[in-house]
Amino acid sequence: MSRRERKHEVLSDKKRRPALSDHPARFVVEVFVVAISMGAALLALPVSSADGRWTNLVDAAFTSTSAVCVTGLTVLDTGTYWSGFGQAVILVLIELGGLGFMTIASLIVLLVSRRLGLRQTMVANVERSALSFGDVRRMLVRLGFITLAVQAALAIWLTIRFATSYDEGWAHALWYGTFHSVSAFNNAGFGLASDSLTAWRSDWLVMVPVMGAIIIGGLGFPVLSDLHNTFVARARNRRHSFRQRWLSLTMHSKVTLVTSALLLVAGFVVLAALEWRNPETMGPMGAAEKVLNSAFASVTPRTAGFNTIPVGEMNPASLLVTTALMFIGAGSAGTSGGIKVGTFAILGMVIWSQLRGDEDIRTFGRTVPGNTQRRATTVALLAVGLVVAGAIALLLTQEQQFGEALFESVSAFGTVGLSTGVTPQLSDIEDLVLMALMLVGRVGPVTLGAALVLRRKLTPTRAPEEAPLIG
Repeated sequence: MSRRERKHEVLSDKKRRPALSDHPARFVVEVFVVAISMGAALLALPVSSADGRWTNLVDAAFTSTSAVCVTGLTVLDTGTYWSGFGQAVILVLIELGGLGFMTIASLIVLLVSRRLGLRQTMVANVERSALSFGDVRRMLVRLGFITLAVQAALAIWLTIRFATSYDEGWAHALWYGTFHSVSAFNNAGFGLASDSLTAWRSDWLVMVPVMGAIIIGGLGFPVLSDLHNTFVARARNRRHSFRQRWLSLTMHSKVTLVTSALLLVAGFVVLAALEWRNPETMGPMGAAEKVLNSAFASVTPRTAGFNTIPVGEMNPASLLVTTALMFIGAGSAGTSGGIKVGTFAILGMVIWSQLRGDEDIRTFGRTVPGNTQRRATTVALLAVGLVVAGAIALLLTQEQQFGEALFESVSAFGTVGLSTGVTPQLSDIEDLVLMALMLVGRVGPVTLGAALVLRRKLTPTRAPEEAPLIG
C-alpha cells in the first residue's frame, strides 16, 4: 500500500469515527434491526420448521424479535414447531442479543465518556474502577469469560441432571441443557417444553441453578466486572475483610445489588402469600415446592420469562405485583429489560429526600448528581407512556381485558416474555405492536441514556427562576 493510499485510509477512518460517536443510539438500533431481519429470513425458510413448510413472515419476524431482544414471547411453540435448525437459529439470536447487547452497551459508555470534558468525566468516574478506553480489550475479554463460564457450568450441570434423573438420552439432554442455559443467563425465557419449566418445578437441582443464572445475567456487566475485580481478582489478598471489599465497590454496584435483593425478597414474600392457597397455581403443592416456586415467581419477572405455574390463573393482585416487577426489570448494561433497578432506586431516593426535606440525594457516601435524577425521571415517564400506549393499541385491535393488555404490553417492553396466554391468539397488527415494544424496550434505555448525555449543552446564561405549583 502506497503512502498516499495509507493517508487516504487514515483520513477515511477519521471521517467515519465521529459518525459512530455522534450517533451511538442510531448504531445500536441499526445493529438490532439487521439482526432481527436476518433472523426472520432464516426462520421463514422451510428448513427452520419441523414440518418443512414456509413460516408466515410476521410469525418469523416476531420470533426473531423476541429472540434478539431476549424477551421470550412466542406465537409458535419453540419445542414443537421449529426444527433443530430453527431452534439453533433462535439460540444464536439469543446469544447475540444478550452478549452483543452487553458489549454494545459497554462500548457506548466508553464513547460517551470520551465525548465528555475532563470535569464531567471526573464526576462520572469518581469510582476507581470506572471504565476507560485503555482497558477496552480487557473489559471485553472479561465479559466473554464470565458469560461463557456461567453458561458452560449451567449447561453441563443441566445435561447431567436431565440425562441421569429424567431418562433422557445424552444427546437430547445436552441440547436441552445448552439451550436452557443460554436462555436463562441471557434472561430470554425461551424453553423447549410447551409448558416452559413446569415439568421441573419440584426439582431444586434444576430450578435453583437456573435462578442463579438468571440473577447473574440480570445484574449487568458493570456489576459483574466490579465484583470480579473486588472479590475474585483480589482473593489472594487476605488483608482486606469482606466489609472493606464491599466498601470498595462502586456506588452503582451497591445500589444494584441492594435493590435487586430487596425486590427479590419482597416479590417472594408477596407472591407466596397471594398464591399459597390458589388451587390453580400453588395450592396443590407441598410446602417445600411452594417455597421454591414462590422464589422462582419472584426471580423470573426480572426479565427472564420462564414460568412454572400458569400465569393466566394467578390472582389479579399477583398479576399486578408481577407487572410491577417486570416494569422495573434488573441491572443496567446487562441482559435485562425494564427501566432497570438503578432507575427505580434513584426515583425512590428522590421521593425519600423530598419527604425528608433534603436538598441532596446521598447514598453509600456519595451524592447523586442532578442530571442523573433527571435522566431517571425521563426514562421512567417515557416507559410509562410506552406501555400505556401499547396497552391501548392492543385494546383497540381486539377485545381484551385491560389487565391482560397491560400485562402483555409491560412484558414486551420489559423483555420478560411472561404471558397470560393471549399472545398466540393476537392478530398480525397486534404482533407488530408487541414487536415494536420489544425493540424499544431492549434498546431504549441505552440509546436514551446516551442521547441525553451526548446532547447535553452548557448555556452561558440562565433565565430567572420561577416555581410552578406542585400538588
